[in-house]
Amino acid sequence: MKTTVTLSQKSKQFLVILLPILITQIALSAITFFDTNMSGHAGSTDLAGVAIGSSLWVPLQTGLSGILMGMTPIVSHLIGGGQAQKVAYHVMQGLWLALLLAVAILAIGSMLLPVILDGMNLDAPVRSVAFRFLSFLSIGIIPMFGYTVLRSYIDALGHTKISMTITLISLPINIFLNYLLIFGNWGFPRLGGAGAGIASAITYWCVFAVAVTFVIRLKPFAAYGIFRKFHGVSLKVWKELLKIGVPIGFSIFFETAVFAAVTLLMSRFNTITIAAHQAAMNFASTLYMIPLSISMALTILVGFEKGAGRLKDARQYSILGIGSAVVLSLATAVVLLVAGKYVAGLYSEESNVIALTQHFLIYAIFFQISDAIATPVQGALRGYKDVNPAFIITFISYWVIGLPVGYLLASFTSLGAFGFWIGLIAGLAAGATLLLWRLVRVQRASRENKAIAA
Repeated sequence: MKTTVTLSQKSKQFLVILLPILITQIALSAITFFDTNMSGHAGSTDLAGVAIGSSLWVPLQTGLSGILMGMTPIVSHLIGGGQAQKVAYHVMQGLWLALLLAVAILAIGSMLLPVILDGMNLDAPVRSVAFRFLSFLSIGIIPMFGYTVLRSYIDALGHTKISMTITLISLPINIFLNYLLIFGNWGFPRLGGAGAGIASAITYWCVFAVAVTFVIRLKPFAAYGIFRKFHGVSLKVWKELLKIGVPIGFSIFFETAVFAAVTLLMSRFNTITIAAHQAAMNFASTLYMIPLSISMALTILVGFEKGAGRLKDARQYSILGIGSAVVLSLATAVVLLVAGKYVAGLYSEESNVIALTQHFLIYAIFFQISDAIATPVQGALRGYKDVNPAFIITFISYWVIGLPVGYLLASFTSLGAFGFWIGLIAGLAAGATLLLWRLVRVQRASRENKAIAA
């Protein structure tokens, strides 16, 4: 990364960092998108089963990956502060932690998954698809977490195009495997939605293998010698990583888990409603990759400038990122208004599912506006290494405001399933307001502390 002075230079560097991250995130979300989309074309039962399985898995996956994403601000600060010699050691500790988390999830999940699914009011075919989908997907947990660490390291060096390349290599693999295993083409067994789990697991192993190869062989990553020397576990470095990563992980977990909770609460409605809800939520999650990518870019850029003591530049990047997200959210709102029916048709050929999905997509418009503020602000706060307040804010916004309001509206008004979406919108709006207020305070405190030190 380069030191920037003018707004034009900052905009150029922001785009250089952002665009590959955006393409990467869209490609990663496309794995879930194609799992859901292709399962939907296998039947509404497969779509509902994958919806339930994804709702149980995605919060855990994103929350634990968020813990490992604490590697990004750590490496950014090391590079910005001229301590590049410490990078390899820290990345290796991240990989050890990733292995521990993966093994723990496999052990706990094997015991709790049947109990959780049995406790839900699911049709037997839907329960079967969900169980087999998650069982197959678990094969890819270890490489997925390992890749999260390596990607955080690659991105922190500013080479986000490499992450993009790795992910783009993996996407056609996932689509092709879905084609074979969901529909039983070319002599493969027809596994329906459960086949998407196997396809994703194999894809994650491919992603990890390619990432390891790039880190070992390509410049400038090879110069840091990540795998050149063996490093044992360091509890001290784990503590540093967990101190930053745990609040990040919990913040992401609380946000994704509340959407998953809504999907699970939807299980009391019929299969058509579950399928339509999941289709609309899946597309909204795909659009969410825009503010999420901006958030990740801001963590890198703000962290680099903060590590170098350039607070004015860090603040300018924050404004640039949040402003860009808001503009893009308005553009996606227009897409949903104009082309909602066509979007719904991507997920199903059943007219009742399409009509209900289109209705849900109207509510998704309001998601985009709140996410355009809240998500980039969280990225900027991570760049400042200010993570604990964001964790508290997300918990209050989503679980104290959003979910209870949604449950009350869905249970005691005529809104039904749509009440959950209105509750989520209220929680997201509250979170956006509080997080923006926190960012302003952090930036002000940083300037005051620098003035006192000077």
